Amino acid sequence: MATIFNESDVLETLDASHGPDLLFESHAGGMVSTILDNISGWQIAVTVLLALVAYDQFMYIWRKGSIAGPMFKVPFMGPFLQALNPKFGAYKEQWASGALSCVSIFHKFVVLASDRDIARKVFNSSAYVKPCVVPVAEDIMRPSAWVFLDGKAHVDFRKGLNGLFTRKALDCYLPTQAKVLDDYFGKFVSASEKNKGQPMAFMGFFREINCALSCRTFVGHYISDEAVKKIADDYYCITAALELVNVPFSLYVPYSKVWLGKRAADVVLAEFTKCAAASKIHMAKGGKPTCIIDRWIASMIESQKYRDEIANGNADAVKPSVLLREFSDFEIAQTMFTFLFASQDASSSATTWLFQIMAQRPDVLDRVRQENLDARGCSKDGPIGLEMLESMTYTNAVIKEVLRYRPPVIFVPYLAKKAFPVTPTYTVPKGAMIIPSCYPALHDPEVYPLPDVFDPDRWITGDAAEKSKNWLVFGTGPHNCLAQQYVQLTMTAMLGKASLELDWVHHATSRSEEIKVFATLFPMDDCRLVFSKRT
Repeated sequence: MATIFNESDVLETLDASHGPDLLFESHAGGMVSTILDNISGWQIAVTVLLALVAYDQFMYIWRKGSIAGPMFKVPFMGPFLQALNPKFGAYKEQWASGALSCVSIFHKFVVLASDRDIARKVFNSSAYVKPCVVPVAEDIMRPSAWVFLDGKAHVDFRKGLNGLFTRKALDCYLPTQAKVLDDYFGKFVSASEKNKGQPMAFMGFFREINCALSCRTFVGHYISDEAVKKIADDYYCITAALELVNVPFSLYVPYSKVWLGKRAADVVLAEFTKCAAASKIHMAKGGKPTCIIDRWIASMIESQKYRDEIANGNADAVKPSVLLREFSDFEIAQTMFTFLFASQDASSSATTWLFQIMAQRPDVLDRVRQENLDARGCSKDGPIGLEMLESMTYTNAVIKEVLRYRPPVIFVPYLAKKAFPVTPTYTVPKGAMIIPSCYPALHDPEVYPLPDVFDPDRWITGDAAEKSKNWLVFGTGPHNCLAQQYVQLTMTAMLGKASLELDWVHHATSRSEEIKVFATLFPMDDCRLVFSKRT
C-alpha cells in the first residue's frame, strides 16, 4: 500500500532531526540555482574576461612601479602590433623617456635600461640575470647551447673557446678570408654590370659575403659553396624568427616565422655537424688547422694526449693551458651556430653602413686607400697580415667610428633569474626581461661631441678611445663578445682590400638615412650602390 507524505510533515521532520542549518542550505542552494538559471553563458564569459583584463592591468601597474612606460596596457597583447614592425624612432623615444622604462607584451614584462651605468650593471650582474637573446632563442638554438649556460659552466666552456680568437689564431684565418673577399668583390662588380650600371640594393650581397666569411672562418672548406649560399639565403628566416616578442606557441604553427626559423636553424646545425665530423678525421691524420673547428679539435686531441700520458704514468707530461674534454660533433656544430648567430646580422649591418658611408665620404675613403697602399709597400696586391692590419691607425679608427655611429647591436636582452634591485628605487621582477641598451651610450653628446656626425678622427686626435665605459658595442661583463677583435680586424681587412680594388658610388634616396630595424640597423632603402673594378 502506498505511503502519502505531507510537505509540512517533511519540514517538521527536517527541523526536528537536522535543525535550521540544513533548512538554510536548502534555501541557499535554491537561490544559487535560480541566479545561475537567470545568467547566460555570455554573461559568464564577459565577467571572466573583465576579471582577466583587470588582473592583467593590475599586474602591469604593479610591475611597472615608478619607472617610465604607458600608464595602462592594451589588454593582454600590449604593443604587440608595433613590435611586429619595430621603428627605430620609437626605440629612441623609449630610451629618452627615462633611465628605465617598460612595456608588457602578452605575458612578458620587459624593462629597458637606457642609462649607461644601469646598462653596465645589468651586463655585469650574472647573479641576477642570464642572457636570453629573445624568448624563442632557446627553441631555435637549443637550450643546451653554450651561450645559455650560466655561472661556472659558462666560464669553463668559454675558457676553451678563448684560444680560437688569439692573435696567432686570427692570423691563421686571414688567407681564407682574403679568398672570400676576392670572390665576392668580383660578384659585386658582376652584379652591377649585369644591371647595366644602374643602382641596386646591395644589403643582400653584404649579408651573403658575411655569411661566407663566417662559414669559411668557422668550418673552412668542409662546407660547399652551395651550402654557404643556402645558409645565407635561409638565414633571413632565422633573423625574422628572432623578434623580441613572438605570438605564443608560434613554434608549432606551420609556416609561421618561428616555425620557418627553427627549420632553417636545423639545416645549419646538420651541415655544421657534418663539417665537425670531417674536421676530426682531418686533424686525427695530423692535418694543419685552417679554420676555427680545426683549431678547437686540435686542442681536444692535445688534451686527450695529455690525459693518456698521465694515465700511462708519465708525470712529466706537459699540461695544455686549457684542458678540454672531447666535444661531440653536434656540440661543435651548435657552438659554431652560436658564432654565426652572433656575427651574421651584426656584421651584415656594419658592412652595409661601412660601404654607404665610405661612398658618401670620399675624403675619408681617400685617406683609407692611401694608408692601405703604404702599408702594402705601394702594391695593391700585397698580402693581408695581422701586423699590417693592426698598424693602420686611420683605417681602424674608421671601423671603430662606423661601429659607434651605427652600432650593429642596439641592445642585448637578459632574463631576471630572481628579483633584481637594479636601482635603489626599482626592482626588476623575477622572470621579466631586462634589456641593457647600447645605442644611447654610444651617442652620448657629453662623451662623443656631435654624436650624430661621422668623425673617425675622434679616435685619433680626440679622447674617444679613453671613454671605455661608453664603448658598449660588444657589451661588457662575463657574456661580452668573445670575437670582438676578430670582428674589427675582419672589417679592417675588408675595407682596406675594397679601397684598393674597387670603386663604388652610392645613389642616395629619400630613405637612405632612415634606419630600418631588422634584428639590427640597416638603411631603409637597403643601400643602393654601383660597383666597378678599380684600375
